[in-house]
Amino acid sequence: MKLALMDCNNFYASCERAFAPHLVGRPVVVLSNNDGCVIARSQEAKDLGVPMGAPEFKCRALFKHHGIAVFSSNYALYGDMSARVMAVAGGMSPRMEVYSIDEAFLDLTGLERPEDHARLVCETVKRCTGIPVSIGIGPTKTLAKLANKLAKRDRSMGGVLDLPEGLEREALLGRTEIRDVWGIGPRHGKRLIERGVRTALDFCRLPREVVLKSMTVTGLHTWLELRGVPCISLDGVGKSKKAIVSSRSFGRPVESIEDLREALSHYAALAAGKLRAQKGQAASLQVWLETNSFVEGDPQYTAGQSVGLSPATAHTTRIVRAALEVLERIYRPGYRYKKAGVMLTGIEATATAQLSLLDVSEAAEEHAGRGGRLMDAMDRVNAKWGRETLFPASAGIARPWGMRQK
Repeated sequence: MKLALMDCNNFYASCERAFAPHLVGRPVVVLSNNDGCVIARSQEAKDLGVPMGAPEFKCRALFKHHGIAVFSSNYALYGDMSARVMAVAGGMSPRMEVYSIDEAFLDLTGLERPEDHARLVCETVKRCTGIPVSIGIGPTKTLAKLANKLAKRDRSMGGVLDLPEGLEREALLGRTEIRDVWGIGPRHGKRLIERGVRTALDFCRLPREVVLKSMTVTGLHTWLELRGVPCISLDGVGKSKKAIVSSRSFGRPVESIEDLREALSHYAALAAGKLRAQKGQAASLQVWLETNSFVEGDPQYTAGQSVGLSPATAHTTRIVRAALEVLERIYRPGYRYKKAGVMLTGIEATATAQLSLLDVSEAAEEHAGRGGRLMDAMDRVNAKWGRETLFPASAGIARPWGMRQK
Protein backbone atom coordinates (compact mmCIF):
# COMPACT_ATOMS: atom_id res chain seq x y z
CA MET A 1 0.00 0.00 0.00
CA LYS A 2 1.18 3.53 -0.80
CA LEU A 3 -0.54 6.38 1.02
CA ALA A 4 0.42 10.03 0.72
CA LEU A 5 -0.35 12.98 2.94
CA MET A 6 -0.64 16.26 1.06
CA ASP A 7 -0.30 19.32 3.32
CA CYS A 8 -0.57 22.94 2.19
CA ASN A 9 2.47 24.94 3.29
CA ASN A 10 1.64 27.77 5.72
CA PHE A 11 -1.87 27.61 4.30
CA TYR A 12 -3.52 30.83 5.48
CA ALA A 13 -0.43 32.89 4.62
CA SER A 14 -0.18 31.16 1.23
CA CYS A 15 -3.83 32.01 0.49
CA GLU A 16 -3.13 35.69 1.08
CA ARG A 17 -0.04 35.53 -1.14
CA ALA A 18 -1.99 33.86 -3.94
CA PHE A 19 -3.86 37.15 -4.44
CA ALA A 20 -0.87 39.40 -3.71
CA PRO A 21 2.14 38.02 -5.63
CA HIS A 22 4.28 40.99 -4.58
CA LEU A 23 4.36 39.40 -1.10
CA VAL A 24 6.32 36.37 -2.31
CA GLY A 25 9.57 36.36 -0.36
CA ARG A 26 8.24 38.85 2.18
CA PRO A 27 7.28 37.67 5.71
CA VAL A 28 3.51 37.29 6.16
CA VAL A 29 1.41 36.56 9.24
CA VAL A 30 -2.33 36.00 9.68
CA LEU A 31 -4.19 36.88 12.87
CA SER A 32 -7.01 35.08 14.67
CA ASN A 33 -10.58 36.31 15.14
CA ASN A 34 -10.78 40.00 16.01
CA ASP A 35 -7.09 40.38 15.13
CA GLY A 36 -6.07 38.77 18.39
CA CYS A 37 -3.13 36.38 17.97
CA VAL A 38 -0.81 35.03 15.29
CA ILE A 39 -2.30 31.82 13.84
CA ALA A 40 -0.30 31.47 10.61
CA ARG A 41 3.21 32.46 9.51
CA SER A 42 5.08 32.27 6.24
CA GLN A 43 8.49 30.60 6.41
CA GLU A 44 10.14 34.03 6.35
CA ALA A 45 8.13 35.08 9.42
CA LYS A 46 9.09 31.85 11.20
CA ASP A 47 12.75 32.50 10.41
CA LEU A 48 12.43 35.96 12.00
CA GLY A 49 11.23 34.34 15.22
CA VAL A 50 7.58 35.40 15.16
CA PRO A 51 6.00 33.11 17.81
CA MET A 52 2.90 31.07 17.02
CA GLY A 53 -0.04 32.24 19.15
CA ALA A 54 1.63 35.51 20.15
CA PRO A 55 -0.77 38.42 20.82
CA GLU A 56 -0.73 40.96 17.99
CA PHE A 57 -0.14 43.96 20.25
CA LYS A 58 3.06 42.39 21.62
CA CYS A 59 4.47 41.91 18.11
CA ARG A 60 3.70 45.30 16.56
CA ALA A 61 7.26 46.57 16.94
CA LEU A 62 8.64 43.35 15.44
CA PHE A 63 6.18 43.54 12.53
CA LYS A 64 7.13 47.16 11.81
CA HIS A 65 10.88 46.62 12.13
CA HIS A 66 10.96 43.74 9.64
CA GLY A 67 8.22 45.00 7.31
CA ILE A 68 6.01 41.98 8.01
CA ALA A 69 2.68 41.97 6.14
CA VAL A 70 -0.16 41.38 8.62
CA PHE A 71 -3.60 40.10 7.60
CA SER A 72 -6.89 39.58 9.42
CA SER A 73 -8.21 36.04 9.02
CA ASN A 74 -10.54 35.50 6.06
CA TYR A 75 -12.13 32.09 6.52
CA ALA A 76 -14.41 32.38 3.50
CA LEU A 77 -11.32 32.80 1.30
CA TYR A 78 -9.47 29.92 3.00
CA GLY A 79 -12.45 27.58 2.63
CA ASP A 80 -12.76 28.41 -1.06
CA MET A 81 -9.03 27.95 -1.71
CA SER A 82 -9.11 24.64 0.18
CA ALA A 83 -11.92 23.40 -2.06
CA ARG A 84 -9.87 24.35 -5.14
CA VAL A 85 -6.74 22.57 -3.88
CA MET A 86 -8.71 19.42 -3.01
CA ALA A 87 -10.48 19.43 -6.38
CA VAL A 88 -7.17 19.55 -8.27
CA ALA A 89 -5.48 16.90 -6.12
CA GLY A 90 -8.56 14.68 -6.06
CA GLY A 91 -8.71 14.68 -9.84
CA MET A 92 -5.19 13.24 -9.95
CA SER A 93 -5.68 10.46 -7.40
CA PRO A 94 -7.76 7.26 -7.47
CA ARG A 95 -8.98 7.93 -3.91
CA MET A 96 -8.68 10.88 -1.56
CA GLU A 97 -9.71 11.59 2.03
CA VAL A 98 -9.89 15.26 2.99
CA TYR A 99 -8.47 15.28 6.51
CA SER A 100 -8.64 19.01 7.32
CA ILE A 101 -8.87 22.37 5.59
CA ASP A 102 -5.23 22.07 4.43
CA GLU A 103 -4.54 18.31 4.51
CA ALA A 104 -5.66 15.30 2.51
CA PHE A 105 -4.62 11.65 2.25
CA LEU A 106 -4.13 10.34 -1.29
CA ASP A 107 -4.09 6.67 -2.28
CA LEU A 108 -1.14 6.08 -4.65
CA THR A 109 -1.29 2.28 -4.44
CA GLY A 110 -0.52 0.63 -7.77
CA LEU A 111 1.32 3.56 -9.32
CA GLU A 112 4.70 2.61 -10.79
CA ARG A 113 6.50 5.76 -9.63
CA PRO A 114 4.52 7.25 -6.72
CA GLU A 115 7.18 9.86 -5.93
CA ASP A 116 7.13 11.21 -9.49
CA HIS A 117 3.33 11.33 -9.37
CA ALA A 118 3.46 13.18 -6.04
CA ARG A 119 5.78 15.79 -7.55
CA LEU A 120 3.37 16.19 -10.45
CA VAL A 121 0.53 16.77 -7.95
CA CYS A 122 2.61 19.44 -6.18
CA GLU A 123 3.40 21.20 -9.45
CA THR A 124 -0.19 21.05 -10.70
CA VAL A 125 -1.73 22.32 -7.45
CA LYS A 126 0.77 25.20 -7.36
CA ARG A 127 0.11 26.11 -11.00
CA CYS A 128 -3.69 25.92 -10.73
CA THR A 129 -4.20 27.50 -7.31
CA GLY A 130 -1.00 29.29 -6.32
CA ILE A 131 -0.79 27.22 -3.11
CA PRO A 132 2.48 25.34 -2.42
CA VAL A 133 2.05 21.85 -0.95
CA SER A 134 4.29 19.14 0.50
CA ILE A 135 3.66 15.41 0.17
CA GLY A 136 4.90 12.54 2.32
CA ILE A 137 4.49 8.93 1.16
CA GLY A 138 4.45 5.78 3.27
CA PRO A 139 2.73 2.41 3.69
CA THR A 140 0.50 3.74 6.51
CA LYS A 141 -1.19 7.02 7.40
CA THR A 142 1.13 7.56 10.38
CA LEU A 143 4.27 7.02 8.30
CA ALA A 144 2.89 9.24 5.51
CA LYS A 145 2.29 11.98 8.08
CA LEU A 146 5.82 11.56 9.40
CA ALA A 147 7.27 11.63 5.85
CA ASN A 148 5.37 14.86 5.18
CA LYS A 149 6.86 16.49 8.26
CA LEU A 150 10.36 15.46 7.17
CA ALA A 151 9.78 16.72 3.61
CA LYS A 152 8.79 20.13 4.97
CA ARG A 153 11.84 20.39 7.21
CA ASP A 154 14.41 19.44 4.56
CA ARG A 155 14.06 21.83 1.62
CA SER A 156 16.53 19.77 -0.44
CA MET A 157 13.76 17.17 -0.90
CA GLY A 158 11.72 19.57 -2.99
CA GLY A 159 8.61 19.09 -0.86
CA VAL A 160 8.24 15.34 -1.49
CA LEU A 161 9.52 12.31 0.43
CA ASP A 162 8.76 8.67 -0.30
CA LEU A 163 9.75 7.11 3.01
CA PRO A 164 12.50 4.53 2.40
CA GLU A 165 12.60 1.06 3.95
CA GLY A 166 15.08 -0.79 6.13
CA LEU A 167 17.98 1.02 7.79
CA GLU A 168 17.22 4.34 6.06
CA ARG A 169 13.73 4.40 7.57
CA GLU A 170 15.11 3.50 10.99
CA ALA A 171 17.55 6.42 10.74
CA LEU A 172 14.68 8.81 9.96
CA LEU A 173 12.58 7.42 12.82
CA GLY A 174 15.58 7.86 15.09
CA ARG A 175 15.68 11.58 14.22
CA THR A 176 11.95 12.07 14.89
CA GLU A 177 11.00 13.17 18.40
CA ILE A 178 8.26 11.07 19.99
CA ARG A 179 6.05 14.16 20.42
CA ASP A 180 6.12 14.70 16.65
CA VAL A 181 4.48 11.33 15.98
CA TRP A 182 0.85 11.55 14.85
CA GLY A 183 -1.33 9.91 17.53
CA ILE A 184 1.02 10.59 20.47
CA GLY A 185 -0.65 13.28 22.53
CA PRO A 186 1.04 15.54 25.11
CA ARG A 187 0.11 13.26 28.03
CA HIS A 188 1.48 10.06 26.50
CA GLY A 189 4.44 11.96 25.07
CA LYS A 190 5.45 13.19 28.52
CA ARG A 191 5.12 9.70 30.04
CA LEU A 192 7.15 8.10 27.25
CA ILE A 193 9.97 10.65 27.60
CA GLU A 194 10.05 9.98 31.36
CA ARG A 195 10.56 6.30 30.51
CA GLY A 196 13.44 7.14 28.16
CA VAL A 197 11.42 6.83 24.95
CA ARG A 198 12.53 9.97 23.12
CA THR A 199 12.22 9.09 19.43
CA ALA A 200 9.82 7.29 17.12
CA LEU A 201 12.42 4.52 16.79
CA ASP A 202 12.55 4.07 20.58
CA PHE A 203 8.77 3.72 20.56
CA CYS A 204 8.86 1.11 17.78
CA ARG A 205 11.28 -0.98 19.85
CA LEU A 206 8.96 -1.17 22.87
CA PRO A 207 7.33 -4.59 23.42
CA ARG A 208 3.80 -4.87 22.07
CA GLU A 209 2.41 -5.85 25.48
CA VAL A 210 3.90 -2.76 27.15
CA VAL A 211 2.35 -0.44 24.56
CA LEU A 212 -1.07 -2.09 24.83
CA LYS A 213 -1.05 -2.00 28.63
CA SER A 214 0.06 1.63 28.99
CA MET A 215 -1.59 3.21 25.92
CA THR A 216 -4.56 0.90 25.12
CA VAL A 217 -5.61 -0.05 21.59
CA THR A 218 -5.17 3.48 20.21
CA GLY A 219 -1.51 3.53 21.18
CA LEU A 220 -1.05 0.03 19.80
CA HIS A 221 -2.43 1.16 16.44
CA THR A 222 0.15 3.97 16.34
CA TRP A 223 2.90 1.46 17.24
CA LEU A 224 1.80 -0.91 14.46
CA GLU A 225 1.48 1.89 11.90
CA LEU A 226 5.03 3.06 12.63
CA ARG A 227 6.15 -0.51 11.95
CA GLY A 228 4.40 -0.46 8.57
CA VAL A 229 1.17 -2.30 9.47
CA PRO A 230 -1.92 -0.32 8.31
CA CYS A 231 -4.51 0.13 11.06
CA ILE A 232 -6.22 3.39 10.06
CA SER A 233 -8.24 3.02 6.87
CA LEU A 234 -8.63 5.60 4.14
CA ASP A 235 -12.13 7.10 4.17
CA GLY A 236 -12.99 8.28 0.69
CA VAL A 237 -15.92 10.36 1.90
CA GLY A 238 -15.72 12.69 4.87
CA LYS A 239 -17.69 11.55 7.90
CA SER A 240 -20.76 13.54 8.81
CA LYS A 241 -20.40 15.63 11.94
CA LYS A 242 -22.30 14.62 15.07
CA ALA A 243 -22.55 18.25 16.15
CA ILE A 244 -22.24 21.57 14.29
CA VAL A 245 -21.09 24.69 16.11
CA SER A 246 -21.29 28.26 14.82
CA SER A 247 -19.78 30.82 17.16
CA ARG A 248 -17.62 33.95 17.11
CA SER A 249 -16.29 36.54 19.50
CA PHE A 250 -17.77 39.96 18.84
CA GLY A 251 -15.64 42.77 17.47
CA ARG A 252 -16.79 44.94 20.39
CA PRO A 253 -18.74 44.24 23.60
CA VAL A 254 -22.47 43.79 22.89
CA GLU A 255 -25.12 44.91 25.38
CA SER A 256 -28.41 45.20 23.49
CA ILE A 257 -30.64 42.22 22.82
CA GLU A 258 -31.23 43.54 19.29
CA ASP A 259 -27.57 43.06 18.38
CA LEU A 260 -27.61 39.62 20.00
CA ARG A 261 -30.67 38.66 17.93
CA GLU A 262 -28.84 39.61 14.75
CA ALA A 263 -25.69 37.72 15.73
CA LEU A 264 -27.52 34.55 16.72
CA SER A 265 -29.66 34.67 13.56
CA HIS A 266 -26.43 34.83 11.56
CA TYR A 267 -24.80 31.95 13.45
CA ALA A 268 -27.94 29.80 13.30
CA ALA A 269 -28.26 30.34 9.54
CA LEU A 270 -24.62 29.35 8.99
CA ALA A 271 -25.09 26.21 11.08
CA ALA A 272 -28.25 25.28 9.17
CA GLY A 273 -26.42 25.65 5.86
CA LYS A 274 -23.63 23.34 7.04
CA LEU A 275 -26.25 20.85 8.23
CA ARG A 276 -27.92 20.72 4.82
CA ALA A 277 -24.54 20.41 3.11
CA GLN A 278 -24.00 17.08 4.87
CA LYS A 279 -27.61 16.08 4.13
CA GLY A 280 -28.54 15.92 7.78
CA GLN A 281 -31.13 17.27 10.16
CA ALA A 282 -30.88 18.17 13.84
CA ALA A 283 -33.14 17.20 16.72
CA SER A 284 -31.68 19.60 19.26
CA LEU A 285 -30.26 23.12 19.44
CA GLN A 286 -28.19 24.86 22.10
CA VAL A 287 -27.55 28.60 22.48
CA TRP A 288 -25.06 30.23 24.82
CA LEU A 289 -23.86 33.71 25.81
CA GLU A 290 -20.78 34.76 27.72
CA THR A 291 -19.10 37.94 28.92
CA ASN A 292 -15.35 38.63 28.87
CA SER A 293 -13.83 37.15 32.01
CA PHE A 294 -10.52 38.91 31.32
CA VAL A 295 -11.95 42.41 31.82
CA GLU A 296 -11.57 43.35 35.46
CA GLY A 297 -14.46 45.22 37.01
CA ASP A 298 -17.07 44.05 34.49
CA PRO A 299 -19.92 41.97 35.96
CA GLN A 300 -19.72 38.41 34.65
CA TYR A 301 -22.51 36.22 33.28
CA THR A 302 -22.53 33.01 31.29
CA ALA A 303 -25.65 31.15 30.28
CA GLY A 304 -26.72 28.43 27.89
CA GLN A 305 -29.84 26.40 27.22
CA SER A 306 -30.91 23.61 24.89
CA VAL A 307 -34.22 23.08 23.15
CA GLY A 308 -35.59 20.15 21.18
CA LEU A 309 -36.48 20.44 17.51
CA SER A 310 -39.47 18.24 16.78
CA PRO A 311 -39.59 17.12 14.11
CA ALA A 312 -35.87 17.20 13.42
CA THR A 313 -35.05 19.86 10.84
CA ALA A 314 -32.45 21.54 8.66
CA HIS A 315 -34.72 24.45 7.76
CA THR A 316 -33.05 27.82 8.39
CA THR A 317 -36.24 29.56 9.46
CA ARG A 318 -37.11 27.02 12.15
CA ILE A 319 -33.57 26.86 13.47
CA VAL A 320 -33.26 30.66 13.63
CA ARG A 321 -36.65 30.96 15.33
CA ALA A 322 -35.71 28.35 17.95
CA ALA A 323 -32.38 30.08 18.64
CA LEU A 324 -34.09 33.43 19.18
CA GLU A 325 -36.63 31.86 21.53
CA VAL A 326 -33.79 30.50 23.67
CA LEU A 327 -32.07 33.90 23.61
CA GLU A 328 -35.17 35.56 25.08
CA ARG A 329 -35.00 33.14 28.01
CA ILE A 330 -31.29 33.43 28.83
CA TYR A 331 -30.57 37.10 28.05
CA ARG A 332 -29.94 39.38 31.01
CA PRO A 333 -29.59 43.18 30.55
CA GLY A 334 -26.72 45.09 32.11
CA TYR A 335 -23.90 42.86 30.85
CA ARG A 336 -21.26 43.39 28.16
CA TYR A 337 -21.34 40.18 26.12
CA LYS A 338 -18.17 39.05 24.38
CA LYS A 339 -19.33 35.88 22.62
CA ALA A 340 -22.41 33.93 21.61
CA GLY A 341 -22.95 30.70 19.74
CA VAL A 342 -25.29 28.07 18.39
CA MET A 343 -24.75 24.30 18.40
CA LEU A 344 -26.88 21.74 16.55
CA THR A 345 -26.91 18.20 17.94
CA GLY A 346 -28.89 15.00 17.56
CA ILE A 347 -27.89 15.00 13.90
CA GLU A 348 -29.06 12.18 11.65
CA ALA A 349 -29.15 11.63 7.91
CA THR A 350 -32.23 13.11 6.27
CA ALA A 351 -32.70 10.05 4.06
CA THR A 352 -32.96 7.66 7.02
CA ALA A 353 -34.42 9.94 9.70
CA GLN A 354 -37.07 8.57 12.04
CA LEU A 355 -40.39 10.39 11.59
CA SER A 356 -43.20 10.80 14.09
CA LEU A 357 -46.75 9.98 13.00
CA LEU A 358 -47.85 13.22 14.66
CA ASP A 359 -45.31 15.35 12.77
CA VAL A 360 -45.15 13.63 9.41
CA SER A 361 -47.05 16.33 7.49
CA GLU A 362 -44.86 19.15 8.84
CA ALA A 363 -41.67 17.17 8.14
CA ALA A 364 -42.81 16.37 4.60
CA GLU A 365 -43.52 20.05 3.94
CA GLU A 366 -40.02 21.05 5.13
CA HIS A 367 -38.14 18.38 3.15
CA ALA A 368 -40.12 17.88 -0.06
CA GLY A 369 -42.67 20.72 -0.05
CA ARG A 370 -42.35 24.46 -0.44
CA GLY A 371 -40.01 24.78 2.56
CA GLY A 372 -37.59 22.24 1.14
CA ARG A 373 -37.59 23.89 -2.27
CA LEU A 374 -36.93 27.27 -0.66
CA MET A 375 -33.88 25.99 1.22
CA ASP A 376 -32.62 24.24 -1.91
CA ALA A 377 -32.95 27.47 -3.91
CA MET A 378 -31.14 29.49 -1.24
CA ASP A 379 -28.27 26.98 -1.09
CA ARG A 380 -27.92 26.97 -4.88
CA VAL A 381 -27.82 30.76 -5.07
CA ASN A 382 -25.22 30.99 -2.29
CA ALA A 383 -23.11 28.24 -3.88
CA LYS A 384 -23.10 30.07 -7.22
CA TRP A 385 -22.86 33.70 -6.19
CA GLY A 386 -21.05 33.53 -2.84
CA ARG A 387 -21.69 32.95 0.81
CA GLU A 388 -24.65 34.89 2.22
CA THR A 389 -25.86 36.22 -1.11
CA LEU A 390 -29.20 35.27 0.43
CA PHE A 391 -29.59 35.27 4.22
CA PRO A 392 -32.33 35.80 6.84
CA ALA A 393 -33.26 39.46 7.28
CA SER A 394 -33.07 38.93 11.04
CA ALA A 395 -29.26 38.61 10.67
CA GLY A 396 -29.09 42.34 9.91
CA ILE A 397 -27.15 44.35 7.35
CA ALA A 398 -24.66 46.64 9.14
CA ARG A 399 -23.74 44.09 11.85
CA PRO A 400 -21.81 46.41 14.19
CA TRP A 401 -21.17 43.37 16.43
CA GLY A 402 -19.20 41.67 13.63
CA MET A 403 -15.68 40.36 13.95
CA ARG A 404 -12.94 42.98 13.93
CA GLN A 405 -10.84 42.70 10.74
CA LYS A 406 -8.54 45.72 10.39
